[in-house]
Amino acid sequence: MEYITLSEAAETTFTEKRSVFIGNAGPVKSVEEAMAFVSAIRGKYGDATHNTYAYMLSDGTARYSDDGEPQGTAGIPILSVIQKGGFTDAAIVVTRYFGGILLGAGGLVRAYGAAARDAVKAARVVTYSQYTEFRIVCSYSDYQRLIPLREQLAVKEDGSEFSDKVTLFWAVKEESYRYLCDKINELCGARVSVEMTGTRYSA
Repeated sequence: MEYITLSEAAETTFTEKRSVFIGNAGPVKSVEEAMAFVSAIRGKYGDATHNTYAYMLSDGTARYSDDGEPQGTAGIPILSVIQKGGFTDAAIVVTRYFGGILLGAGGLVRAYGAAARDAVKAARVVTYSQYTEFRIVCSYSDYQRLIPLREQLAVKEDGSEFSDKVTLFWAVKEESYRYLCDKINELCGARVSVEMTGTRYSA
Protein backbone atom coordinates (compact mmCIF):
# COMPACT_ATOMS: atom_id res chain seq x y z
CA MET A 1 0.00 0.00 0.00
CA GLU A 2 1.20 3.47 -0.84
CA TYR A 3 -0.05 7.00 -0.56
CA ILE A 4 1.30 10.30 -1.85
CA THR A 5 1.27 13.47 0.23
CA LEU A 6 3.49 16.40 1.24
CA SER A 7 6.67 15.91 3.21
CA GLU A 8 6.40 19.01 5.38
CA ALA A 9 4.82 22.44 5.73
CA ALA A 10 6.37 25.18 3.60
CA GLU A 11 5.77 28.82 2.65
CA THR A 12 6.59 30.75 -0.51
CA THR A 13 5.93 34.29 -1.73
CA PHE A 14 5.71 36.05 -5.07
CA THR A 15 4.39 39.38 -6.35
CA GLU A 16 2.07 39.88 -9.31
CA LYS A 17 1.26 43.46 -10.32
CA ARG A 18 1.98 44.71 -6.80
CA SER A 19 -0.29 42.09 -5.17
CA VAL A 20 1.68 39.84 -2.83
CA PHE A 21 0.71 36.16 -2.85
CA ILE A 22 1.88 33.97 0.02
CA GLY A 23 1.45 30.23 -0.44
CA ASN A 24 1.42 27.80 2.47
CA ALA A 25 1.14 24.04 1.97
CA GLY A 26 1.40 21.16 4.39
CA PRO A 27 0.35 17.58 5.16
CA VAL A 28 -2.86 16.98 7.13
CA LYS A 29 -4.66 13.82 8.22
CA SER A 30 -8.21 14.98 8.91
CA VAL A 31 -10.72 17.77 8.37
CA GLU A 32 -9.84 19.06 11.85
CA GLU A 33 -6.13 19.20 11.01
CA ALA A 34 -6.85 20.88 7.68
CA MET A 35 -9.00 23.59 9.24
CA ALA A 36 -6.46 24.09 12.04
CA PHE A 37 -3.81 24.65 9.34
CA VAL A 38 -6.08 27.19 7.62
CA SER A 39 -6.87 28.92 10.92
CA ALA A 40 -3.18 29.20 11.79
CA ILE A 41 -2.41 30.93 8.49
CA ARG A 42 -5.42 33.22 8.85
CA GLY A 43 -4.17 34.14 12.31
CA LYS A 44 -0.68 34.83 11.01
CA TYR A 45 -1.96 36.98 8.14
CA GLY A 46 -5.10 38.41 9.68
CA ASP A 47 -4.57 41.77 7.98
CA ALA A 48 -4.47 40.25 4.48
CA THR A 49 -7.08 41.01 1.84
CA HIS A 50 -7.86 37.32 1.30
CA ASN A 51 -6.87 33.96 2.80
CA THR A 52 -8.10 31.40 0.27
CA TYR A 53 -7.61 27.67 0.66
CA ALA A 54 -8.28 24.13 -0.46
CA TYR A 55 -7.64 20.71 1.04
CA MET A 56 -8.14 17.10 0.04
CA LEU A 57 -7.95 13.95 2.16
CA SER A 58 -7.21 10.37 1.11
CA ASP A 59 -10.86 9.40 1.62
CA GLY A 60 -11.88 11.89 -1.09
CA THR A 61 -13.08 14.62 1.27
CA ALA A 62 -12.30 18.02 -0.26
CA ARG A 63 -13.19 21.63 0.43
CA TYR A 64 -12.16 25.02 -0.90
CA SER A 65 -12.85 28.71 -0.29
CA ASP A 66 -12.46 31.84 -2.43
CA ASP A 67 -12.62 34.00 0.73
CA GLY A 68 -14.19 36.95 -1.07
CA GLU A 69 -12.43 36.65 -4.41
CA PRO A 70 -14.71 36.23 -7.48
CA GLN A 71 -16.23 32.77 -7.52
CA GLY A 72 -13.97 30.13 -9.04
CA THR A 73 -10.83 32.30 -9.22
CA ALA A 74 -9.00 31.12 -6.08
CA GLY A 75 -10.23 28.01 -4.27
CA ILE A 76 -10.79 25.91 -7.38
CA PRO A 77 -7.36 26.67 -8.91
CA ILE A 78 -5.75 25.75 -5.58
CA LEU A 79 -7.72 22.50 -5.34
CA SER A 80 -6.78 21.73 -8.94
CA VAL A 81 -3.09 21.83 -7.97
CA ILE A 82 -3.74 19.02 -5.47
CA GLN A 83 -5.85 16.99 -7.88
CA LYS A 84 -3.42 17.30 -10.80
CA GLY A 85 -0.46 16.68 -8.49
CA GLY A 86 -1.81 13.24 -7.60
CA PHE A 87 -1.39 13.66 -3.84
CA THR A 88 -3.85 13.85 -0.93
CA ASP A 89 -3.91 14.50 2.82
CA ALA A 90 -2.78 18.04 2.11
CA ALA A 91 -3.96 21.61 2.67
CA ILE A 92 -2.93 24.75 0.80
CA VAL A 93 -3.65 28.33 1.85
CA VAL A 94 -2.88 31.24 -0.48
CA THR A 95 -2.87 34.66 1.15
CA ARG A 96 -3.22 37.82 -0.94
CA TYR A 97 -2.32 41.38 -0.07
CA PHE A 98 -4.03 43.47 -2.75
CA GLY A 99 -1.64 45.85 -4.50
CA GLY A 100 -4.16 48.18 -6.08
CA ILE A 101 -4.16 46.74 -9.60
CA LEU A 102 -7.01 44.45 -10.67
CA LEU A 103 -5.81 41.18 -12.19
CA GLY A 104 -9.05 40.06 -13.80
CA ALA A 105 -10.53 36.59 -13.49
CA GLY A 106 -7.89 34.95 -15.67
CA GLY A 107 -5.07 36.70 -13.86
CA LEU A 108 -6.41 35.62 -10.47
CA VAL A 109 -6.71 31.99 -11.58
CA ARG A 110 -3.11 32.02 -12.80
CA ALA A 111 -1.77 33.79 -9.71
CA TYR A 112 -3.51 31.57 -7.19
CA GLY A 113 -2.54 28.46 -9.10
CA ALA A 114 1.09 29.60 -9.31
CA ALA A 115 1.23 30.40 -5.60
CA ALA A 116 -0.20 26.97 -4.75
CA ARG A 117 2.26 25.18 -7.06
CA ASP A 118 5.21 27.07 -5.59
CA ALA A 119 4.17 26.12 -2.05
CA VAL A 120 3.73 22.47 -3.02
CA LYS A 121 7.15 22.41 -4.65
CA ALA A 122 8.69 23.77 -1.45
CA ALA A 123 6.75 21.28 0.71
CA ARG A 124 7.86 18.39 -1.55
CA VAL A 125 5.56 15.63 -2.74
CA VAL A 126 6.60 12.23 -1.35
CA THR A 127 5.35 8.67 -1.62
CA TYR A 128 4.83 6.74 1.62
CA SER A 129 4.89 2.94 1.47
CA GLN A 130 3.85 0.44 4.12
CA TYR A 131 6.84 -1.21 5.76
CA THR A 132 7.01 -4.35 7.88
CA GLU A 133 9.25 -3.99 10.94
CA PHE A 134 11.09 -7.04 12.23
CA ARG A 135 13.91 -8.21 14.50
CA ILE A 136 16.68 -10.56 13.42
CA VAL A 137 18.92 -12.42 15.88
CA CYS A 138 21.92 -14.11 14.29
CA SER A 139 25.58 -14.99 14.67
CA TYR A 140 28.35 -12.70 13.48
CA SER A 141 29.10 -14.98 10.53
CA ASP A 142 25.43 -15.02 9.47
CA TYR A 143 25.33 -11.25 9.85
CA GLN A 144 27.96 -11.01 7.11
CA ARG A 145 25.76 -13.17 4.89
CA LEU A 146 22.78 -10.88 5.45
CA ILE A 147 24.49 -7.60 4.60
CA PRO A 148 23.96 -7.97 0.80
CA LEU A 149 20.20 -8.42 1.38
CA ARG A 150 20.09 -5.05 3.11
CA GLU A 151 21.14 -3.26 -0.06
CA GLN A 152 19.30 -5.55 -2.47
CA LEU A 153 15.91 -4.94 -0.83
CA ALA A 154 16.47 -1.34 0.30
CA VAL A 155 16.09 -2.31 3.93
CA LYS A 156 15.69 0.49 6.46
CA GLU A 157 17.87 -0.02 9.52
CA ASP A 158 16.19 0.99 12.79
CA GLY A 159 19.07 -0.08 15.02
CA SER A 160 21.40 -2.91 15.95
CA GLU A 161 22.87 -4.55 19.05
CA PHE A 162 26.14 -6.47 19.18
CA SER A 163 26.86 -8.83 22.07
CA ASP A 164 27.39 -12.59 21.90
CA LYS A 165 24.82 -12.44 19.08
CA VAL A 166 23.85 -9.74 16.59
CA THR A 167 20.35 -8.27 16.89
CA LEU A 168 19.13 -6.23 13.94
CA PHE A 169 16.04 -4.07 13.79
CA TRP A 170 15.08 -3.79 10.15
CA ALA A 171 12.08 -2.63 8.12
CA VAL A 172 11.28 -3.50 4.52
CA LYS A 173 8.42 -2.76 2.13
CA GLU A 174 5.47 -4.97 2.97
CA GLU A 175 5.51 -6.80 -0.37
CA SER A 176 9.20 -7.71 0.08
CA TYR A 177 8.96 -9.16 3.60
CA ARG A 178 8.09 -12.74 2.66
CA TYR A 179 10.78 -12.80 -0.02
CA LEU A 180 13.34 -11.52 2.49
CA CYS A 181 12.37 -14.20 5.02
CA ASP A 182 12.78 -16.87 2.34
CA LYS A 183 16.21 -15.51 1.39
CA ILE A 184 17.32 -15.44 5.03
CA ASN A 185 16.23 -19.06 5.42
CA GLU A 186 18.03 -19.96 2.20
CA LEU A 187 21.26 -18.31 3.33
CA CYS A 188 21.26 -19.19 7.02
CA GLY A 189 18.64 -21.85 7.66
CA ALA A 190 17.17 -22.18 11.14
CA ARG A 191 20.20 -20.56 12.76
CA VAL A 192 18.63 -17.13 12.39
CA SER A 193 15.56 -15.91 14.28
CA VAL A 194 13.22 -13.50 12.44
CA GLU A 195 10.29 -11.95 14.31
CA MET A 196 7.87 -9.36 12.91
CA THR A 197 7.43 -6.50 15.39
CA GLY A 198 5.07 -4.07 13.64
CA THR A 199 4.21 -2.03 10.58
CA ARG A 200 4.52 1.64 9.61
CA TYR A 201 4.35 4.00 6.68
CA SER A 202 7.66 5.47 5.60
CA ALA A 203 8.87 7.64 2.71
